[in-house]
Amino acid sequence: MLNKILYASFITAAFILNGCLQFNTVSYEVNMNDDKSGKVTVLVHDIRSDAANESELKEDKDNLFQFMQKSDDFISQMKDEGKNIVYRELIMDGDTLNAKVEYTFKDISKVEGIIYDKPFYFLTLALNDSVISTNGEVIVSEDHKRIMWDNSMKTLKFTMFSTETEDTELTGMSQFYEEDK
Repeated sequence: MLNKILYASFITAAFILNGCLQFNTVSYEVNMNDDKSGKVTVLVHDIRSDAANESELKEDKDNLFQFMQKSDDFISQMKDEGKNIVYRELIMDGDTLNAKVEYTFKDISKVEGIIYDKPFYFLTLALNDSVISTNGEVIVSEDHKRIMWDNSMKTLKFTMFSTETEDTELTGMSQFYEEDK
């Protein structure tokens, strides 16, 4: 399960749909317009399953390759959440399956719950969330961790660690990619 990332993003929501799909890292590049709308590019690295049996693995494959990758219902569901998907792709990199998703938004709070409070954008995280990189400033308090960006920035970037995928019992989804094309 994804207990390290506590926000409800497109990728996080999609990948925890049934609690079995995992990934190593997720990166966001949020390109802001002057009216606080914009476009997001999400990159998910090393998609795997923690399925305990064939039935769960089949469900994970169906969720990833049919629902998230191909379904119009998924596009509609994300649109209802304020995310207008304009591009989605699964990408093979060696033996690793990654994903790239682009969506537009009209309200910055639809992007991981980022808040705009003049003169800053900020994203509040749990203390145990791992920020790998950002072009903002990470501030840690007693109760939470926060990434802050000055409102003069037009591109907000951050990468989060989710789950260790190397040398684990997780099933790499890359092996099923070709069979599902």
